[in-house]
Amino acid sequence: MTCPFCGHIEDRVIDSRESREGDSIRRRRQCLGCEKRFTTYERIDEVPYMVIKKDGRREKFDRQKVLNGLLKACEKRPISMAKLSDLPTWPRTRCGRRPAA
Repeated sequence: MTCPFCGHIEDRVIDSRESREGDSIRRRRQCLGCEKRFTTYERIDEVPYMVIKKDGRREKFDRQKVLNGLLKACEKRPISMAKLSDLPTWPRTRCGRRPAA
């Protein structure tokens, strides 16, 4: 991180806190060159997962839509609700782990 006061490249993190909303991290830093303190915010860029339909349309991945389809398909089968509710998160966790091509 570059110091906004002197332009020195090295600093140290004094304090880290998650924001109230939980979508960013606030870090309090101190420059090792001029010893002034400054604050940085780090946010995760969230790319929405898209589903490509048979006709070529793209739609946002909707967990509830998948769960409703699974409930309808497994209506008369002995499958627990807990197992069904875990299934729609499987593609998202699997896609999140894969390295970018």
